[in-house]
Amino acid sequence: WDNHMTVTHFILRGIPNTDGLQTILFFTFLAFYLCTLLGNLLILSAVLADPRLHTPMYFFLCNLAVVDLGIPSVSIPKFLAALSGQSRVISLGGCIAQAFFFHFLGSTECLLCTVMAYDRYVAICHPLRYLLIMNWRVCTLLAAGTWICSSFHATILASLTFTLPYCGSNVVDYYFCDIFPVSKLACGDTYVLETVSFTNIGVVPMTCFFLILVSYIRIIYCILKMNSGEGRRKAASTCASHLAVVTMYFGPCALVYTQPQLSKVLVTPLDVFGNVVTPMLNPVIYTLRNKEVKEGLRKL
Repeated sequence: WDNHMTVTHFILRGIPNTDGLQTILFFTFLAFYLCTLLGNLLILSAVLADPRLHTPMYFFLCNLAVVDLGIPSVSIPKFLAALSGQSRVISLGGCIAQAFFFHFLGSTECLLCTVMAYDRYVAICHPLRYLLIMNWRVCTLLAAGTWICSSFHATILASLTFTLPYCGSNVVDYYFCDIFPVSKLACGDTYVLETVSFTNIGVVPMTCFFLILVSYIRIIYCILKMNSGEGRRKAASTCASHLAVVTMYFGPCALVYTQPQLSKVLVTPLDVFGNVVTPMLNPVIYTLRNKEVKEGLRKL
């Protein structure tokens, strides 16, 4: 145990293979981050301010906006500070917080997408019983469930990562403290962490994806059975924005996990896409396709 010096801080090296691109990266990330904050805060304000938008669908959309405000806020401010020439050092506490909140919010987004697919299924396939099934108690329980389950998921992963012994190098070869780049520095056996994280990070999204798929198969069946063309169009339009968000969340995951030979090259750009681009595009997708949100924004 004497050889195991306690690591009190880590040094974040940044995005691999981007030496000399600090200025471009700084302004790119800053622009994306500001747009993300603006877009998601506008959606939250519009929904809260307009009583007509106080429905289950927009309640979940607000939860998604909070997640989209959080995900880039975990890593980008520290990364921007490092790019602007400030210290690349992050305390042990800061590193634990980054790992915990990244997985907490990522898991919440995954579960929220599933809940939103179920909400669309009830709205389209059982329209007359919609408000009876998706009453406020059910909505609150579903939303609280996604946050609580995710906090357990993130606590388990962060605990397993940071109870490993760290000796030797404390340079994290990444732009924030994710569990995989950090656990590479451990001098203990990472088998338990790898097994649990593969199960958690692999099985949870796969289950969510399967449930979303089932919901959409049922939705398509209900849409095809509809008699009115207007009803079909409205139902399809409601689902299109949610499907786009689901594709942006699960698409990169699928690419990394199903193309191992590409994953070395793809993992960083796709990770950056998920952390920086997706949270900015989600509010855009929902407002572009949605008359009610546009109206709410106009009023605001």
